[in-house]
Amino acid sequence: MKHINHYPILRNYLLVCCFILGALRISAQIPDVQINSTAVISGLTSAMQLVHAGDNSNRIFIVERSGIITAFNPGALTTPIEFLNMNSGGQVVGTAGEGGLLSIAFHPDFNVNGFVYTYYTDTNGDLVLARYTSANPLGNVVPASTRVELLKIQHPVNDNHNGGEMHFGYEDGYLYLSTGDGGAGYDPNINGQSTSSLLGKILRIDVNPPLGSGLPYVIPPSNPFGNEIFIRGLRNPFRWSFDRENYGLWIGDVGQDSWEEINHVTAGNASSANFGWRCFEGNGYTPGIAINECPDSASFIKPTYTYRTRTARGNSVIGGVVYRGNDWPVMNGYYIGMDYGSGDIHKINSDGSVKEYQTSTFTGVRDIGEDEAGEIYAVTATAVYRIEAEDPLPVTLVDFSGAPSAEGVRLAWQTVMEKDFKSFEIQHSRDARQFEAIGIIQGANAPTGNLYSFSHSTSENGNLYYRLKMTDTDESFRYSKIITVSRGGESSGDLFVRPSLISSSEMNLFVDEPFQTVEIVNAGGKIILTEKIGGRSGPVNIPLGNTASGIYVVRMAGHDRVVQQKVLVWR
Repeated sequence: MKHINHYPILRNYLLVCCFILGALRISAQIPDVQINSTAVISGLTSAMQLVHAGDNSNRIFIVERSGIITAFNPGALTTPIEFLNMNSGGQVVGTAGEGGLLSIAFHPDFNVNGFVYTYYTDTNGDLVLARYTSANPLGNVVPASTRVELLKIQHPVNDNHNGGEMHFGYEDGYLYLSTGDGGAGYDPNINGQSTSSLLGKILRIDVNPPLGSGLPYVIPPSNPFGNEIFIRGLRNPFRWSFDRENYGLWIGDVGQDSWEEINHVTAGNASSANFGWRCFEGNGYTPGIAINECPDSASFIKPTYTYRTRTARGNSVIGGVVYRGNDWPVMNGYYIGMDYGSGDIHKINSDGSVKEYQTSTFTGVRDIGEDEAGEIYAVTATAVYRIEAEDPLPVTLVDFSGAPSAEGVRLAWQTVMEKDFKSFEIQHSRDARQFEAIGIIQGANAPTGNLYSFSHSTSENGNLYYRLKMTDTDESFRYSKIITVSRGGESSGDLFVRPSLISSSEMNLFVDEPFQTVEIVNAGGKIILTEKIGGRSGPVNIPLGNTASGIYVVRMAGHDRVVQQKVLVWR
């Protein structure tokens, strides 16, 4: 008899199980984020970015599109100081289309050398990197006459897709700069994939050339192509950031016709990373682009997060930052980004395994800025607002699910703690933007939590969206995540428990592979029922016995594969 090593299979099975149970526990910890409606800085003209100098001064600097940089001393956010007017000695910055002063970065030794770097479009529409020098780095004055041009990238006649952000690397001290693909549709010059064009990239240069060399900068010897290119395959990386704790890169890449992307790569895997544009948009080939144009497609790094562009979800992703401040511990380690058109807030934990979005009314955000302490801000054209964690209510929601039913949609949710809690208002939407109340259920105020359900009588088909408005006894409230229920004529896809709303004494499985066991796992991760199905296929009925009403994960395991599905038992 041939010996079979089952250890790898068992190991994979356990890893999948741990992941599933871990996801159940983590889902309740995703922070609810809000943009404080009281502006901390107002009266701006066309703000583009909020940065700090990294010099322990705790100053905030606002970048204006016209070429003006304004400084704010700590505790004096209503007192602007003109730090640099790039045009005071003659027009330097051009603002046609998407142009203007897009980003600034302070040299890591700014408090010694006074170097400030600016990235902008000039009056011809070309992309320019220039350096200015302050004789007194703490004095909030930089003369325009100190300008030294370091790099100019010729831009096609199109006045869009300029990219737009600079940062110094935390570890290597090199200057990183994002550039767009040059504009027009579908990158007609294939700049994004080219290893010679500086467009559609993240560039990396050493702005500390050897003394006496006379060079504006030098190419780091570890750059992958022997030139300024560090990362390629980007369309319009308008906003991106480093995680200040682990130095990973997070890049918001504005999409073409189908997808907005948030890309992530660890510090160790960043060099020569290729995110696929123009060959790929989102997770697949770009429509109309010949596959044979993309011989390296197997090495493309797929986005960490995508959403449909030109929909209710938005139209221009605004890359964010991983929160590493101290004011909101629940947000620590979460990437917070937004969309310019919709105001949606994107929340992704730092390893990319937990992803969620929530709606907001703050549209037109151009930058998620970070101050010296790691606190973060939403920058619009005219004002700056703090990004905060919402104050938690005295109710802990661990799950919220829905499933089609005979009368319409059956919703269920579960709490594990309630105190001084008033009610749940159930809200429904057809577009995930405009919600209407369809019912109210009073809270049980159960210290150990409670299970709730609600039936929405509707004949509507397609994707239906639901959320809960959770109100405390003092009338403070917050919203749950939005869930989607597909009703009527929808494909069952990978659902093997049908229906997923179980109101009888049996669970109906549809098995198309030789799985060996079925398990039911509760929200606490405990296996409450195990059934051997011995490789059977087709319809399989599993008695539920005395399984209580609640939300569960059903798990089927075979020799080399495990699948899982969430179900609602309501009897």
